[in-house]
Amino acid sequence: MKETSSYILKEIQEVLAKVDESVVDEIVNLIISAKKVFVYGVGRSGLVGKAFAVRLVQMGLNVHFIGETTTPIVEATDLVIIVSNTGETMSAVQTANIVRRVGAKVISITSNMHSKLAQASNVSLELTTVKDEQRRKITPLGTLFEDSTFLLFDSIVPVIMAKLGQNEASLRRRHAIWV
Repeated sequence: MKETSSYILKEIQEVLAKVDESVVDEIVNLIISAKKVFVYGVGRSGLVGKAFAVRLVQMGLNVHFIGETTTPIVEATDLVIIVSNTGETMSAVQTANIVRRVGAKVISITSNMHSKLAQASNVSLELTTVKDEQRRKITPLGTLFEDSTFLLFDSIVPVIMAKLGQNEASLRRRHAIWV
């Protein structure tokens, strides 16, 4: 287990080292300026997106996950963040195309900047992973992409917190409570 986790951490570090900081700054500014923020992804990418959505809610932002029964409609003043490793997941591409038609901004997090999703987005952030035999054994399917996206989002959280004047105590006040 220690060898595997060391390998995964090293690979994620390499992926995140390639991230364009100017794109991250643009993403942060779009999140802060949006009237509502929507997040979408399928499978494990969706779970990573949901975890980010929770933190955004805890910062007091108006955030929804697309596909939930209480999700309102997307409007022109809104932002949609879509997570898709391949950038070819049909529902992700369709979502981007639909919300762009209403005038909303679309951010995609993907490993494929040539994908349909990236092409349908206003801003795309690429998390590139190399798929060799070793990686397929230790990090099957989209594991490195999903883990890298999770850490990317968690790295963006304190930046947004600082810009919004938030701290851990203010987030805790919006944290889920047990009754």
